[in-house]
Amino acid sequence: MDHSHHMGMNHTNHSSTMPPSHHHPTSASHSHGGGDGHMMMMPMTFYFGFKNVKLLFSGLVINTAGEMAGAFVAVFLLAMFYEGLKIARESLLRKSQVSIRYNSMPVPGPNGTILMETHKTVGQQMLSFPHLLQTVLHVIQVVISYFLMLIFMTYNGYLCIAVAAGAGTGYFLFSWKKAVVVDITEHCH
Repeated sequence: MDHSHHMGMNHTNHSSTMPPSHHHPTSASHSHGGGDGHMMMMPMTFYFGFKNVKLLFSGLVINTAGEMAGAFVAVFLLAMFYEGLKIARESLLRKSQVSIRYNSMPVPGPNGTILMETHKTVGQQMLSFPHLLQTVLHVIQVVISYFLMLIFMTYNGYLCIAVAAGAGTGYFLFSWKKAVVVDITEHCH
């Protein structure tokens, strides 16, 4: 009887000390969970919305349809500029090619004829303005490409469409000349 009473006391004592010690971790985990909830705001699926959309920098938060429209146009133009920059760099590279050498060598042709085959060797100096300009433009291109990737990774449907539409429009506007030049060059050879 005494033994069971002792056990009862022990149990009561244990349960009376339990709530405070149990309450402390609960409050700590609650505040920690709140912190986690705040940190895990980034969606991992595509969605369409314009509330609390973070764009690249902590200060750039979209909250209204007007801000989303402005961001859409800005991202569209950035993607278009990116495509234009890529094609401009190729064009600049063609114009700045220096020290072109032609090497001709006889090659046996059909029916015992001999054809002259010409090889064009193109070089560019490392410490030249065109090459330095290409380097700067390359850095800008890389930065913009990562910006566009991060914008796409917000998973916001409107911003993803802006990136895709801007890239498509930029390619459509700027690459038709490139296609013609490549055609003519291949045709001349």
